Amino acid sequence: MGSVTVVEAVIKHRSPFEGHQPGTWRTRDGHVGVHLSAGTVASVTQVATWPGAGEALGDVLAAALACAVPARTGDTVALDRGVLVRSGPEEFLLLSGQSTDMRTLLHQHIAPATGSVTDLSHARCQIHITGDKCRDTLSKLFALDLREQQFPLEQVRLTGHHHVPCLLHRRGVDSFDIYVFTTYAFDQLATLVDAAREYGVSLAVSHAHGAV
Repeated sequence: MGSVTVVEAVIKHRSPFEGHQPGTWRTRDGHVGVHLSAGTVASVTQVATWPGAGEALGDVLAAALACAVPARTGDTVALDRGVLVRSGPEEFLLLSGQSTDMRTLLHQHIAPATGSVTDLSHARCQIHITGDKCRDTLSKLFALDLREQQFPLEQVRLTGHHHVPCLLHRRGVDSFDIYVFTTYAFDQLATLVDAAREYGVSLAVSHAHGAV
């Protein structure tokens, strides 16, 4: 009987942005009005419950994280470990640039009867957009009023383009984070680059975990 060779399988992390080439594409007069950077997110944790139980979940989550949870859908709270987003009446997202096992930590406080805790780190990516023409670029794709009085700083909006949803987080007057599904991340970045080309665009791509 012949010998058997055992081959160990190696799992390699593959960025959904692999294939995009970093670079700068200027206008004829040399202007760059949009700056894009894309990468994976170290930790994304969803905490959710059933209709009508959002307040109870919020109380438990506040105790677990030692913070005041966002009161309304679209509100955010900055934490030492990242950003807590109220993504729905009974749903929260904890976004962190640290590779922390938030699912295990929160499970110690949130019982199944109170809500569910789901690790979505593998399922979300981040695209950051800045520049004096970033709002013009976003207006081509998202049916949102991007004026500050309608979309204040540190607010989020669940939106999307071409029937693909994403979460838009305003970090400054001309600065936004876009959280996209990993499955569609490559094409969503390509669409943003294409929309920004007339203003001049620079692109940076990271295949490692990025900061929030």
